[in-house]
Amino acid sequence: MSLLVIGSVAFDALETPFGKTDKIIGGAATYISLSASYSTKPVNLVAVVGGDFPQSDILTLEEHGVDTEGLQIKADEKSFFWSGKYNKDLNSRETITTELNVLGSFDPLIPDAYQNCKYLMLGNLAPQVQRLVIQRLVNRPKLIVLDTMNFWMDIAAEELLATIEMVDVLSINDEEARQLSGEYSLVKAARKILAFGPKFLIIKKGEHGALLFHKNKMFYAPALPLEEVFDPTGAGDTFAGGLIGYIAATDDCSFENMKRAVIHGSAMASFCVEKFGTERLLNLTQEEIEAREAMFEELVKVQPAAVVESVR
Repeated sequence: MSLLVIGSVAFDALETPFGKTDKIIGGAATYISLSASYSTKPVNLVAVVGGDFPQSDILTLEEHGVDTEGLQIKADEKSFFWSGKYNKDLNSRETITTELNVLGSFDPLIPDAYQNCKYLMLGNLAPQVQRLVIQRLVNRPKLIVLDTMNFWMDIAAEELLATIEMVDVLSINDEEARQLSGEYSLVKAARKILAFGPKFLIIKKGEHGALLFHKNKMFYAPALPLEEVFDPTGAGDTFAGGLIGYIAATDDCSFENMKRAVIHGSAMASFCVEKFGTERLLNLTQEEIEAREAMFEELVKVQPAAVVESVR
C-alpha cells in the first residue's frame, strides 16, 4: 500500500569508539525510507537537500524503491549537516556541529502523485511542519505515525501537542515519554500520552527493547543482544521505517499486527547498528531479515509448562 515519508535527508559525520566517518548520507527520512523499502515499494519521499548533495546518493535511494519526485533540491544552498561523537557505551553522544542550512526553511510540498497515500510517516521535524503535511493532504491517510524528540518538547511544547493530537501512532524514547508526560513510570506515562490523542504509543528503550501501548493493552519487544554494535545513529528511524513499511505491506492496523510490526522494526534496527550510517541497510536480503525476526521471536518464546501438582 502507498507510503509517504517526510523528514530530513542529510549529511552526517560520526565518531564512535570503533572508528569515524567523513560526511555520509544520513537523516531521518533516509533511514526510514531505506528500511521501509524492504517491505513495500515505492516509498514516496518528501524532503529537501542542497546543491551539494550527490546525485549518486539520490540514485541509491531510487535503486532501493524510493520515489524522489518529492525531494526538493535547492541548488544554491547547502544540505542539512550534523556531526557527533558517541561515548564508550554508545548510549550517549555529544553533538559537535549542527548546520540546518536548507532544512531551516523547509516547506514540504506534496506532489499530486503522493496525495492519496494510505500511510504517512512523519520523521523528526518541527511539529508545525509535520502538522502542515497532514493539512496539505487532500485525504487523511489510514494511519499516521509521528516521531519526535525532546528538543521540540523544550521549545515548542504546544505546537507538538497540537500535532500529536492529529496522529494515530507516536514513537518516542523512554526519556522523551517521561518528559512529555511528567511521569516516571512508563505505564503511567503511556496512559497520559494516549489521552493526548494517539491510538498507539511506542516507547523505545534502546538496548532494552521497545514497549507498545494501545488502550489498556501492552506489548514488550526485547532488543537482540549483538556481538558488534558500530553506530546507533539511525537505529530509531530504521525501527520506524521497518514498522510503517510492515504495516503498509500488510494493510492491517490491528494491535496484533502492530506487535508484529514492532518486531520487524526491531529486527531492521538491529541490522542498522552493525555498520556505520546506512551501509548495512543497502545490501540486506529477505532471508537475512526473516532469520533475524526469528531470532527476536525466539528470545521470548516459552514452551508450555508441564502440569505440576501442588505439594501440600
